Amino acid sequence: MQFKLFTVPTSDDGAAIEEMNKFLRSHKILEVEQQLVSTRTGSQWHFCVKYLANAQIENKPQNAVRIDYKEVLDEKAFAVFSLLREIRKKIAGEDSLPVYAVFTNEELAGIAVLSEITVESIKEVNGVGDKKAERFGKRLVDHYNQTQTEG
Repeated sequence: MQFKLFTVPTSDDGAAIEEMNKFLRSHKILEVEQQLVSTRTGSQWHFCVKYLANAQIENKPQNAVRIDYKEVLDEKAFAVFSLLREIRKKIAGEDSLPVYAVFTNEELAGIAVLSEITVESIKEVNGVGDKKAERFGKRLVDHYNQTQTEG
């Protein structure tokens, strides 16, 4: 683990911020700590960046194929998939996470085609292990079952 310090004056014209952002984009960042420091001569933001040295940033291939799940799934499974996406969004919001950290679209499609959606059955879906099923699966199943009893 390495550290790099950045100082950005509050009156910065954008150059110091761009230098820091360029560094952040090109390194595997572990943590960023920030603090506003005020002196008689002005205020500055101080950033301490913890990063991995020599770590390669994995860039998504520009020619990655997007899957249209409406074409891949049958009508019933797509309806379940759409509902699961709404539930995933709610869970992600509750935990302040990006939706893909809860379940990916591919995982949701796998869940949507299950004959029965339970915490145990979703563990069979590629990419969903015990920890993910434990952390998010119960809430997903509970929300899903609740919508099934309402409708």
